[in-house]
Amino acid sequence: MTGRFALTHSPREVRDWFGYVEEPDFPPRTNIAPSQPVAVVHADFSARHFTLMRWGFIPAFIKDTAGYPLLINIRSETVQEKPSFRNAFARRRCLIPADGFYQWQKQGRTKRPYLLRRPGGGLMALAAIWETWSGHDGSEIDTVGLLTTDASGPLAALGDRSPVLIEADAMAFWLDPLTKPGEAAALLRPPAADRLELAPDAPDLRHGL
Repeated sequence: MTGRFALTHSPREVRDWFGYVEEPDFPPRTNIAPSQPVAVVHADFSARHFTLMRWGFIPAFIKDTAGYPLLINIRSETVQEKPSFRNAFARRRCLIPADGFYQWQKQGRTKRPYLLRRPGGGLMALAAIWETWSGHDGSEIDTVGLLTTDASGPLAALGDRSPVLIEADAMAFWLDPLTKPGEAAALLRPPAADRLELAPDAPDLRHGL
């Protein structure tokens, strides 16, 4: 499971790489956690947009969120089939900008976090889907969940699941509302082994676990 990630690039660097029209300002964050607001890039038929969304997907048909599990990771193998995710995958695919993400490895009674990043520390685009949940009082919450797949490369030693990474040359295809779900699903592959490295200077997050 991917339960934490980082985004420390400047707002300008993130905007230049993802190409959205807004000009948001946000601080660097090394320990982004579930239920927090996260940067999300999505698209309509004319442009890409930046929106803050709650990390923890809630299907639109849920009437009461009390007791509903926090869906931060969604299995890509079944995202097209399950009613909770099918419509969002067809119409509301998105990307979460990140510098890297954390995986934990058990070491005795504790878990040690490892930061996985691009070689050289560049930006990455995590595949996700989003949904707007509406409450009985008329309130609305934009929510998002990461798509995961089988782990490979350096990730396989830390766990059996990995976020899906969308490469820069596939971002437009992934975000395009006209891309058919079956075609978008072809991008749901494990990251290539040479696309990730273990960061030697990862911050120690164990105090927050």
